[in-house]
Amino acid sequence: MGFIMAAVLIDMISIGLMVPVLPHIVGTFTHSNDEQTSAFLLVTMAFGIANFFGSPILGGLSDRFGRRPVLLIGFAGLALSFFVTALATALWMLVAVRLFSGAMQANIAVANAYVADITAPEDRARRFGQLGAMFGIGFILGPLIGGWLGQRDVHWPFIAAGCMAIVNWCYGWFVLPESLPLERRTPFNWKKANPVGALRGLAALKGVGSLVGVIALSSLAQFMLHMTWVLYTKFKFGWGPKEVSWSLALVGIVSVISQGVLLKPLLARFGPQRLALIGMGSASLAYLGFGLASAGWMMYAVIGFNLLGGVAAAAVQGIISSAAPANQQGQAMGAVSSLNSLMAVLGPVIGLTLLGWVSHRPAGDLLMGLPFFTCAALQFIGLIAAYRFFHRQRPALQTA
Repeated sequence: MGFIMAAVLIDMISIGLMVPVLPHIVGTFTHSNDEQTSAFLLVTMAFGIANFFGSPILGGLSDRFGRRPVLLIGFAGLALSFFVTALATALWMLVAVRLFSGAMQANIAVANAYVADITAPEDRARRFGQLGAMFGIGFILGPLIGGWLGQRDVHWPFIAAGCMAIVNWCYGWFVLPESLPLERRTPFNWKKANPVGALRGLAALKGVGSLVGVIALSSLAQFMLHMTWVLYTKFKFGWGPKEVSWSLALVGIVSVISQGVLLKPLLARFGPQRLALIGMGSASLAYLGFGLASAGWMMYAVIGFNLLGGVAAAAVQGIISSAAPANQQGQAMGAVSSLNSLMAVLGPVIGLTLLGWVSHRPAGDLLMGLPFFTCAALQFIGLIAAYRFFHRQRPALQTA
C-alpha cells in the first residue's frame, strides 16, 4: 500500500501544479472573459473526451498485462503533455496535447484497481480513503507550488510538473512492484473495453444498480466545480494564481483530515452506506454555500465546513469494488473512470456555459453563483437516489 500511495502522491503533486495556472495560460491566447471561458471549455473537453474512450481500454489492459506497465504509460503521457503545454504557442497545441494526455492517462482508475488487488473487500473503503488522503496532500503541495511559480511565469508550473512526472516514471520503473499476479489476469476483451460496454457491465454488477447514476450526478457536480472555480473566483473576487492555490491547499488539508484520519472511525460507526449519504448531504450544502458567498473568506469557511463531503466517494467506491470479481478490478475501476471522464466532458460544457451567462454581471449579483446552485441541485438528486437505492437493498442485506 505504501508503494502505490507514494506513486499517487507524486502524481497528484504534478497535476496540482498546473491547476491554478491552466486557465491563465489559456487566457494568453484570448482577449476577453467570454473568449477565455470558451477556450478553457475546449481545452478541458478535449481531455475528457479522450479519457472517456481511453480509460476502459487501459483498465482492461491492466487486467491483462498488470497495473505497473499501464501506470508507466500514464506517467510518461503526463510528462510529455506538461512539457508541450509549457512550450505551446497556439491554442490548438493545448487542445492537441490534452487529447493525447486524456487518451494515455488512466492513473486514477489503475491505482484504484491496484488497491483492490492487495486489499480484502471489507477494507477497501478505508484503503480508498487512504488513497484519497494522498490526493489531498498532493492538492496541498501542488497548487501551492504552482501558484507560487505561476506568479512569476505561468509556464514554470508546467515545466516543474513535467519533471515530477518523470520522477514518478522512474519511481514506477525502479521501485513500484506489480500488484496483479499472473494467475488472476484475464484476456483483453474489446467488447467490454469500449466505454458503453464497460458502463453496462458496471451497472450489471450485483449490488451496484442505480449507484452508477449516483456516481454520475456527484461526478458531474464535482467537475462543474473544478472547471469553474478559477474563473468564478477571478470574476467574483479578483483572485489570481496565489489565492486559488491557497484555497486548493485548504481543500487538500480537509481531504487529508476527512479521508486519512476520520474515515476509518466513521466507517466503523456508520457503515459505508450511511456515510455515503452523510457525505453527499454535506457536499450539497457546500455547493450552495459557494454560490451564496459574497466575500473571498467565505469560500474558505465553506471548504472547512465541508469536512465530510469527501468521504462519500470512498464509501461508494468501496461498495462497487466489493461487487466486482477479483480478476476484473481494472475493468470495473476503468468503467468508473470512464463514467467520470464522460462527466468531465459534460461538466465544463454545463458549468462554463452557465458561468458565461452570468460572467458580465456585477460581482455581488446573486446569479453569479448559478453554476454552484446547479451543482447543489445535482448532488441533492444524487443523495435522494442513493437513499432510495440503499433503502430498497436493506432487506437483502439483513438477510445476508
